[in-house]
Amino acid sequence: MVSLKYHTLSLPLVVALALANGLSAQTSPAHRGIAHYKVFTLPDTLRGTIGGANAINDLGWPMGFVTNSGNANVEAVVWIEGKMIKIGPLPGGVNSNVAWESVKNNQGLIVGISDTSEVQPLGETFSCAGAGFLPLDGPSPGHTCRGFLWEPGGGPTELPTLGGDNGFATGINNHGRVIGWAETSYEDPTCTLPQVLQFLPFVYDIHTQEIAALQVYPGDSDGTADTQNDKGQIAGISGLCSVAVGGASAIHAVFWENATSAPIDMGNLGGMAWNTPNGMNNKGEVVGFGNPSGDQNASFNPIAFYWSQTSGGMQNLGTLPQYANSIAYAINNGGLIVGQAFNGPNGASHAFIYKNNEMIDLNALVTGNPSLTLLYANDVNNDGVIVGGAQNTKTGVVSAFVAVPWGND
Repeated sequence: MVSLKYHTLSLPLVVALALANGLSAQTSPAHRGIAHYKVFTLPDTLRGTIGGANAINDLGWPMGFVTNSGNANVEAVVWIEGKMIKIGPLPGGVNSNVAWESVKNNQGLIVGISDTSEVQPLGETFSCAGAGFLPLDGPSPGHTCRGFLWEPGGGPTELPTLGGDNGFATGINNHGRVIGWAETSYEDPTCTLPQVLQFLPFVYDIHTQEIAALQVYPGDSDGTADTQNDKGQIAGISGLCSVAVGGASAIHAVFWENATSAPIDMGNLGGMAWNTPNGMNNKGEVVGFGNPSGDQNASFNPIAFYWSQTSGGMQNLGTLPQYANSIAYAINNGGLIVGQAFNGPNGASHAFIYKNNEMIDLNALVTGNPSLTLLYANDVNNDGVIVGGAQNTKTGVVSAFVAVPWGND
């Protein structure tokens, strides 16, 4: 069976697995000037019971993952004109995922992560399995993880690391620039076992096939590149190596004006851990999450944030009523923010949109398919189409969904 750990980076998937049966959508109130949505689930030909859409480009292609029959493995997929197409894994691997919302290439190029046939040389789990994006394949210590590049009509091709064993690709823009993070060969003393090697944010140019590390914040040793736009701006995290998963690795949320610039500290909501950008639009507006209090060793307790270079620091977006936590995953060029509120009544998780300074339960804005509860909204494109994961309250199956705007109140 798939083993997926409760961790912020894999939260949509883990919440979908962990929710109790019997959740239902809320009754729709009136929200003046806010679109309502028609919701559709996406087909799953692998016959598993867990799936989700983590990204959508302006071609209208949702991308994400489904599990196979028996939920033993996870496979990266894309839905094109309503048809599911399998993307990965890499040759020799068994698990793959389009794991991040920053896949924004409108020529159909897609990046993601896959395990390989190579057993981890140093016994690491790294960010892919350690954060729950991929299951641990077989007995510990598991297999190495690499980023991949896929184009229509072909198979996935492996992306390079920075000299280490593992890599993670988060996004690709319309100029063919891939971002993510990858290990170097340096055994970083700030790592916590089983992590051994330093990891750094990178930019990879698919045209020159060159990879280069970005600068981390002064005094930090490790970091990631999580989101970018077509202007060349990038946002990510910077901190200690730790276990290569959030926490102390995300002491600083940082913003790079370009691939060679020094990182700018984006500030925080009051906490010194888990400060993580998730999505950015072409205006340079960034959304994500961070702890509102606590030091770098504090446990995961996130609240959604908004940031721009003119916002005066991180803006706390709050959460839905009766929900303790929230994460903002994406923002489109029109400023529509989508995400997830969780730790609600009976452990509930609900997708939200944030518009006009208001966070709204997306379930309150949908029509059709009343048995669905929208658990999380992971991305939104510039046409306002939202994707994420939804649970059928009658069957318990979690599926990828698409929510299409159809009118305003």
